[in-house]
Amino acid sequence: MPSTSQVYYRACNLCEAICGLEITVSDNQVQSIKGDKNDPFSRGHICPKATALKDIHEDPNRLRHPHKKVDGEWVQISWDEAFDEVVDRLWETRQEHGQNAVGVYLGNPNVHNYGSLTHGPQFYRLLKTQNRFSATSVDQLPHQLISYLMYGHQFLIPIPDIDHTDYFLIMGANPAVSNGSIMTAPDVKKRIKDIRARGGKVTVIDPRHTETAKISDEHHFIKPGTDIFFLISFIHSLIKHKLINKDEIYINNNQLNDLINVLDYFKEDDYSDLTGISQASIDQLAREFAEAPSAVFYGRLGVSTNPYGSLCHWLIQVINILTGNLDQTGGAMLPEPAIDLVGMGLIGKGGHNRWQSRVRGVPEACSELSASVMAEEITTPGDGQIKTMITAAGNPILSTPNGRTLDQAMAELDFMVSIDIYINETTRHADIILPPTSPLEHDHYDLSFLGLAIRNTSRFSDAVVTPEEDTRHDWEIFHELTERYMQKMGPNAIIPKHSPAQLVNLGLAFGPYGRKRKHPLALSLRKLRQDHPHGIDIGPLKSNLKQTIKTPDKEINLIPDIIGQDLERLKNDLPGLRAQNGLLLIGRRDIRSNNSWMHNYHRLVKGADRCTLLVHPDDATTHQLNDGDKALIASRVGTVEITVEITTDMMPGTVSLPHGWGHNKADTQMDIANAHSGVSVNDLTDDILLDELAGTAAVNAVPVTLSPLP
Repeated sequence: MPSTSQVYYRACNLCEAICGLEITVSDNQVQSIKGDKNDPFSRGHICPKATALKDIHEDPNRLRHPHKKVDGEWVQISWDEAFDEVVDRLWETRQEHGQNAVGVYLGNPNVHNYGSLTHGPQFYRLLKTQNRFSATSVDQLPHQLISYLMYGHQFLIPIPDIDHTDYFLIMGANPAVSNGSIMTAPDVKKRIKDIRARGGKVTVIDPRHTETAKISDEHHFIKPGTDIFFLISFIHSLIKHKLINKDEIYINNNQLNDLINVLDYFKEDDYSDLTGISQASIDQLAREFAEAPSAVFYGRLGVSTNPYGSLCHWLIQVINILTGNLDQTGGAMLPEPAIDLVGMGLIGKGGHNRWQSRVRGVPEACSELSASVMAEEITTPGDGQIKTMITAAGNPILSTPNGRTLDQAMAELDFMVSIDIYINETTRHADIILPPTSPLEHDHYDLSFLGLAIRNTSRFSDAVVTPEEDTRHDWEIFHELTERYMQKMGPNAIIPKHSPAQLVNLGLAFGPYGRKRKHPLALSLRKLRQDHPHGIDIGPLKSNLKQTIKTPDKEINLIPDIIGQDLERLKNDLPGLRAQNGLLLIGRRDIRSNNSWMHNYHRLVKGADRCTLLVHPDDATTHQLNDGDKALIASRVGTVEITVEITTDMMPGTVSLPHGWGHNKADTQMDIANAHSGVSVNDLTDDILLDELAGTAAVNAVPVTLSPLP
């Protein structure tokens, strides 16, 4: 019989942009993937990663069935055998060493996969371990902590309303490559160009002249790690030149006076020698921002992952508040997603310092510890030492600081289980791997990123191909682990087996546009599937902070108590920062790369080598290097050999390596990645460099030395 083709519409869940796709399938084989021109949010835009969904599904290296390491070799085993052994070993660890002897690390693909979000947390809660780690502490944890402190919930994160703003000020972010981050904004390059086309302005502050800077009006180099002094100077300029919005309803004179007092120590100094940006330039930026009809200040990864990331994100919120741009059209606004995880109480509000790491005493933030302390928590003897580790969709040996030390630590574990589709640099240490299905084999709803989107939209994605026999979706894996572990706790324990789709249907019904709320849209799973296969645009962001804020008094906590304490650390660090010289290392992201496993697809790694060290010409001359030379770059924790790429896009004194590379372990099974191994920037990043408030790893502004290869 002739084959028949069917077209599916779904979201790409490989990054935060969640672009709409049109996928043609014939005989259970993907024939083509292209942008869905009828998607009201992404408008046909996709990036190169989307087409790699086909490669993930077809990858011969991808695991489909459970594997166990036996005498150093991987053998396929049954699901029953795998589940039984995993649960038995977890239970034995808890009984013998206590609940904190189990550690958990979650990679960021978990938040891109709704089965992990709906069913993973129940399993992890059963373990009752305080040794919870994730990619959050090498990424966006300061966003969450500051939102918890100021607005009462970690996921009340104001999002730039870039479709309506007149002034977009970007610090430490590269949305032209990230497609937006903590700002779900598909087709973001077009949206940035639209700001300029309607007479607005886009300004970028970054140690690199990024892809975003190249399509903006203005760019200022800034020395890595000094963002905090730029922000303090910006606020003092607003105050000095009387640019505070007096009609702003979210602050009062007492709060403003308290803010002036808490920043008083820093008011007289000129920090241009430290940041590389003149006070005159800061004054001009502050005036333009404050006088624009609408404006929004947006800071991201480069701001988050430096030693003062939490202070920086606090001050960015303060700037938006002082200028009257919080909760206002064209400013920083809160989305109202169709499944309101915050409003419906489906996700924890967050917290701070409710416990500390055992060895170093690093505080918990939003229910997790810093990934930078994982290795020492595994190798240091004593009560609470991690003996057993669970990793889910994560590769922390390549994605967290001082990866070599973590690599050595994981080899000492008594037992390790990984929920993952690959034998990679981290999962090679596992005793058992439980692989879920590929993204195209299961349905999907963007529970997280629709809550961070620049417009209120909703869309459900059906599976487009049928999985192989005897495979499991991630939610089924978590459900089985949960049920079997509960039976250890109490015989005959059974939990209802609700699929993620069933839970989404409930969430839609009780959400702000659902039938239980008597909303005219009456959104439901059936309606999304039948009436809105391309997704539905519900409308622009609206002012709603007064209705959604979760602080006890329903007021913004402009100056959280712990902020003042951390400013004391900044005061103490200031002399050392002024005396600092030498090269500083920052990361960078490539549009064809988001996670380390994306390097196992030819279409995403073909072409010129992108794992190079970007160096300014002046620094190349100082270190006697030419373009294309091999060089040694070293930090306190390690040394790597890397190819030098000389470019004026870098600020003098700053060098840049991309993240996610370093595929050079002989016992991994990722053929294409190993053939394009690159080096790991996290063999240089330092596990003792932290934002002490949140525990976020300071993977930017790492002191390094550079020398020609002998």
